[in-house]
Amino acid sequence: MNFDIDKNPADPISYFCAWLALVPQGLCVTYITLIWATREVEIVLMFAGQMGCEALNFLLKRLIKEERPKCNLLAPSSSDTEITRTNGLTSGTVVMYGKGYGMPSSHAQFLAFFSVFLSLFLLLRHTAHQSSSHKSSSYTPFTQRIALSFCFLVLAAFVSASRVYLNYHTARQVLVGCSAGVISAFAWFYITWRVRREGWIDRVLEMRECRALRIRDLVIEEDLVEAGWREWESRRSGKRTGGSGEVRGRAGKKS
Repeated sequence: MNFDIDKNPADPISYFCAWLALVPQGLCVTYITLIWATREVEIVLMFAGQMGCEALNFLLKRLIKEERPKCNLLAPSSSDTEITRTNGLTSGTVVMYGKGYGMPSSHAQFLAFFSVFLSLFLLLRHTAHQSSSHKSSSYTPFTQRIALSFCFLVLAAFVSASRVYLNYHTARQVLVGCSAGVISAFAWFYITWRVRREGWIDRVLEMRECRALRIRDLVIEEDLVEAGWREWESRRSGKRTGGSGEVRGRAGKKS
């Protein structure tokens, strides 16, 4: 994925679409940050599936070998003369944005996998066990999980549409990318479900290396933000209680 995005500064939508093109890079940074900060095996599995989806896109592009869309530059107006001069192109020049093959769209496939797999996790896998003592305190409500899933699906739709708007891909290339991403997400979700059902995750977590790295599997049953917040509130409450006890003790000694 290229950081150099062709856009028209005079077109606000084009500028917004150029920022959307950076979403996959931002998500990769988010993946790595969360893996390091939480050590959650579920995030590691999701990132592994995401990289597998990228490898599939790399393979499909070289098997299909379909070029990106070409377009003719129109006669420059007062608003885009500077753009044409900067690129060294003249009116009527046929240009093709982006590098490499265009089928399927890697951006569309990346976001489709991310949004669908995350939605499947939030709606199907993130469930509190009946015996969990944190069920009422640190379990993300279903309505919040639906809202989060909807937001990420909308983000994927915006990123996919931006690729067509910027002429990096045809609508067909984007649709194929979305389809590949959705299929990959369902397939990887099923594979990880089978791995969990067969007990492989528990066996791996018992390995010395995983224990040394503090790898854990809590996010399935807990909202880590809420659980961490309640732990913090409990400690603050303890400090306040201890502090007030010390004050009362000193007052008793003085009297």
